[in-house]
Amino acid sequence: MAFVVLCSTMSFTINTHYCGDKLVDSAIFSKAETCGMEMELATSTNECSVSKKNCCSDEFEKIEGQNELQSSIDTISFEQQVFITSFIYTYVNLFESIDSEVSLYDEDQSPLVCRKIYKLDETYLI
Repeated sequence: MAFVVLCSTMSFTINTHYCGDKLVDSAIFSKAETCGMEMELATSTNECSVSKKNCCSDEFEKIEGQNELQSSIDTISFEQQVFITSFIYTYVNLFESIDSEVSLYDEDQSPLVCRKIYKLDETYLI
């Protein structure tokens, strides 16, 4: 999330150099390299001056970043608040630990025998 905020608020410039109609170089944060065919400005004299149109051109494209960031939670709508709370609730419960040794039955204790049942019924094994 921090990377998205950083990229959305950062401004940068894209420099491109064309020689005629062909793209020679493009650069971000630095000056584009030239093709070496730029015309130097000739010193003009009173007698003679020759001017020729330069075939190279440079273009600069400035991309502005976002200047305003939402720093207050008061501007979040009710629907967004419901979504955020439900998302956090389900995300927290998603990773809840489950015991691997779950016993469905408690340890059964044998009932307390107060009388001897075989004597009451008078059954004996021979």
